[in-house]
This record gives sequence, structure tokens and C-alpha cells, in this order.
Amino acid sequence: MERIFGRPIVTQEQMRSRIRDLGRQISADYAGKDLILIGVLKGAYAFFADLARAIRIPVRVDFLIVTSYGAQVKTTGKVKLMTELTEKIKDRDVLLVEDIVDSGLTVQYLTKMLAKQKPRSIKICTLLSKPERRVVDVQLQYIGFRIPNRYVVGYGLDYQQKYRNLPYLAVLNQRSRQEE
Repeated sequence: MERIFGRPIVTQEQMRSRIRDLGRQISADYAGKDLILIGVLKGAYAFFADLARAIRIPVRVDFLIVTSYGAQVKTTGKVKLMTELTEKIKDRDVLLVEDIVDSGLTVQYLTKMLAKQKPRSIKICTLLSKPERRVVDVQLQYIGFRIPNRYVVGYGLDYQQKYRNLPYLAVLNQRSRQEE
């Protein structure tokens, strides 16, 4: 793999520790409830799998594929739903699991869309939050890390569908992006 990123901004060890903490908190908050985790693909796949294993209560899982970037580095501002849920969420507690919340547009769109199916509750868990980039107000109940407004890759996050497999998060090198 060519090296187009710098040193990790979140290491694999930091990630593991924080996800264990999130799993404990979610397990306590949802004890005795009918929880369904909904992962937003593709970016959340690594976080989703590790988080699901860290939660110590029975959960159901489902996935949505959503795009707001296309082949761009910046969001287009238009959210496109590529798949539907396979599980019914009516009267269930939903935890939407995202890789990153920056503008907030995708989370806002998904929350409104899911609310139409009348779940008992909808909460958001994100690995990364970029508050500097927020253009809509969204409530995030579980946040792994707050990061600066930089383009990051690794641990599920990509640049042109590459680098999702890095076991940590790194800032994408601007110079290398311009060469592509």
C-alpha cells in the first residue's frame, strides 16, 4: 500500500479502549430493551463490528448503504439511500452507528427517514465527530472521538475507496491527493 498518510491521529490502542467504553455505556443504557443496531455502510463497517462485540446485551443488527460524497472529497449535500432495512424497527430502540458526523446532513436525513417507521427511540453513535463542519444541529448521544476538520482515512474511512483497511486513523496527505 502506498504511503499517502501521516502518523495516526487515533491509534489502534486508543480505538480499542474507547470502543470498550462505548460498549459498556450502551449496554448499561439499553439493558432490558429491544435494541437494534443499524450500521451505515461502507464507512462504519469496522467500527460497527467492534462496537457490536463490545456491547454485552442481546442486539439485532441491520445495515443501510448511504452516499453523500459520490467520488468527491467533500459532501455533495445530497443524501442518497442505496438500500432499505431488512428488520422492522417499529416499537424498538434504534441505535444508528455512523463512522463520522461532519456536516450532519446524513444523520439528519436518516433520523427523519427512520422516525417514519415509528421506533420507540432513535439515538446516534459515531466513531468520529467534526463539530467545526456541522451545518445542521444533530444530537449525538455516543461519540468515540472529536477530531479537527481534516480528511481522515483508515478504520473503515476511505479516500476513493482505498485505505479502509488501516487499523488506525490518519490524516490524508494533501500533496498525495493532488497527484492522483
